[in-house]
Amino acid sequence: MAQEPHIHVDALTVGYGSFIVQRDLSFAINRGDIFIIMGGSGCGKSTVMKAMIGLKRPVYGVVDFGGESFWSAAPARQDVLKRKFGTLFQAGALWSSMTLAENVALPLRQYTDLNDADIRELIAYKLSLVGLAGFEDYYPSELSGGMRKRAGLARAMALDPEILFFDEPSAGLDPISAKLLDDLILELRDSLGTTVVVVTHELESIFAIGNNGVFLDATRKTQLATGDPKRLRDEATSFVVRNFLSRGTAEGDEQDLELARPPSP
Repeated sequence: MAQEPHIHVDALTVGYGSFIVQRDLSFAINRGDIFIIMGGSGCGKSTVMKAMIGLKRPVYGVVDFGGESFWSAAPARQDVLKRKFGTLFQAGALWSSMTLAENVALPLRQYTDLNDADIRELIAYKLSLVGLAGFEDYYPSELSGGMRKRAGLARAMALDPEILFFDEPSAGLDPISAKLLDDLILELRDSLGTTVVVVTHELESIFAIGNNGVFLDATRKTQLATGDPKRLRDEATSFVVRNFLSRGTAEGDEQDLELARPPSP
């Protein structure tokens, strides 16, 4: 697959007030990547994703989509850029009072001039892509957790985005449902050519779908490594990265072991 840059993050620093969550993040996401934002719990993975999708203004730094800086753009232009990506939030974020068809229709009704017949056709197509053909009239409460995640994905795909963002997609799923969702992400990337960005700490998913990524560290509040997760597991110079990706079995010297310990409360 040709390595064509799709997203650039440069010198990104995110935080809340005077509290810095992550600083000086710089990485590139190639077109067609499944890019993993990884690291331990509490390191700021979701906060970084929010800065990338326009939900949280960074303290400093650049998020660039195809050569255009998102946070330097005017609000109207930011809205245009946002339509290039879809987001699946951790809990699915479906409206419980709406059927799946009504949930998927929301962005279509808000951002397009399609008539009802065309919208119904697109809804059926998007739900079929995620294995939910025939579930248009079901409510979220009538579905399993894995089905709700797939329904949320159908809505994220409604506007044919170039980029899909996933925030902890496997959270709350049993192993079989998580594997099915991983397979679906791979299938969508391969069939539609979508660039995918995934926030997760689930190692099985990281190695099953990721071909590129960045590792964030809560102690140093910055990135420790970028690249293919499998390569980082075996070859990263940082013991912290190798130890995380090998489930705590990596070898390291005493200095590395001390640095890998979480800070005292």
